[in-house]
Amino acid sequence: MLFTNMVDVIGNTPLVKLRLNDQAVGSVFAKLELMNPFGMKDRVARQSILSAKLSGELKEGAPIIESSSGTMACGVALVGRQLGHPVHIVTDPRIDPITKAKLVSLGCEVHIVSKMSKQGWQGSRLERLDELMQQHPDAFWPRQYENPDNPYAYQQLADELMNDIGRVDILVASVGSGGSISGTARSLKRSNPHMQVVAVDATGSVIFGQPDRPGRLQGGLGNSLIAPNVDFSVIDEVHWLNDEEAFAGTIKLAQEEHIFAGNSSGSVYIVANWLASQAKSDCNIVAILPDRGDRYTDTIFNENYHEEKQISNLWIPERPSCVHVSSVVSAWSYAKLMGLYSHEEKNIVH
Repeated sequence: MLFTNMVDVIGNTPLVKLRLNDQAVGSVFAKLELMNPFGMKDRVARQSILSAKLSGELKEGAPIIESSSGTMACGVALVGRQLGHPVHIVTDPRIDPITKAKLVSLGCEVHIVSKMSKQGWQGSRLERLDELMQQHPDAFWPRQYENPDNPYAYQQLADELMNDIGRVDILVASVGSGGSISGTARSLKRSNPHMQVVAVDATGSVIFGQPDRPGRLQGGLGNSLIAPNVDFSVIDEVHWLNDEEAFAGTIKLAQEEHIFAGNSSGSVYIVANWLASQAKSDCNIVAILPDRGDRYTDTIFNENYHEEKQISNLWIPERPSCVHVSSVVSAWSYAKLMGLYSHEEKNIVH
């Protein structure tokens, strides 16, 4: 398939039916967003930057500045540099060597903050970003956490799903900036208003009311801030997984489904697998897998790292605990949000 440039390569990712385990009744289809050039957020970078150029907000040759520790950084680097813009990425010490090497090789200037603020690493990065914006007043900031072009970018993803399987009964997606789950869900609900949306988060992430734990090991999902792009009105249920469970799910995804992915994908896989055991036989479950595993070769896929972090006993519970959304959790748990956000009960699962 011939493309004009790398920006045009973004999107139209494969959809693969997973094998799952013997308890699965419903079907789970994995949307392999990890097979974009750098990952799922390539879509956001393309939509945000092209929209800014069209509106005139991003001038020809002006800098682009964004805060990211992973795939959004690479997406902005890909699209921004391809279109001739200097790119500045603000990140923190958690950035892995592979991602940093990608950014530097693409011609980005990488700014690594040295310590957390009261708002964690996110807060510290945003403080540094503000300093850079003052130094470069003509710069464009994609603002992935609040820019409506973030969720809008996933309308195409929803269209791809509809073209491939026609009906989605349950959407399972990780939550960080909120764009992928919110944008995909809103688009899909136009075709199936009764579709259930299941969010996957990390324990120690504040998005759904848990106390912040900045030292959590998972990357790519969760947050120390609640991004405005998280549309709680379209989310029916949230699952939290701790570091050990997320790592174990990621390793199992590689071993059982032969998909080498990151912990966001591994967590989504574990939740979707369990939902398939609770679903009806004609239920179509879509699991969005956003991230590749190459960033995690020294962590998730490294036994020495497991020992160092005292998480050598990786284990996935047979089922999650059902809790009230206000409960503080430390292991795989889920809470229903429908009553809090005026949703009708749905009878697809549970």
